[in-house]
Amino acid sequence: MSKKSVLLVVVAVLGIGAWYAFRPERLFINQKVNEQFPTASAASNKLAKGQFHSGAHETKGTAEVFQFADGKKTLRLTNFATSNGPDVHVYLVAANDATDNDSVTKAGFVDIGSLKGNIGDQNYDLPANTDLAKYRSVTIWCKRFSVNFGTAPLMDDSMQSMNR
Repeated sequence: MSKKSVLLVVVAVLGIGAWYAFRPERLFINQKVNEQFPTASAASNKLAKGQFHSGAHETKGTAEVFQFADGKKTLRLTNFATSNGPDVHVYLVAANDATDNDSVTKAGFVDIGSLKGNIGDQNYDLPANTDLAKYRSVTIWCKRFSVNFGTAPLMDDSMQSMNR
């Protein structure tokens, strides 16, 4: 095999690896979702609510945590929008707010799952033992690059009425 052929193979492998790591097409392709609010559990009680603020990427919308009559807890993102990216997840963070990457990693978090879409209303089931007194914010987190896209500090209804 000639040096030129080896070089072409190496460049091709590096190019494919870089594409896979960065997934640049996701900067231009939005993944939209529009999930309905879960009504199968009948009555619900809103436990906490917060507005997203931007971190490394513009992020907006509302995060709300509901508990249903059967005890199940659901995180709902509404009017939600952020950047798309590789390996983006939804975290509950053990801090009142997460303004940077370090505040997420140092405080501790629970990974709720992969972000379903970077635009639109969506629901996430929370683990049964989720302690909202400890996990006080929702963060959109890129696992591949350890980047906080944006955060919604959660407040319960009594705290929200004090801030009005």
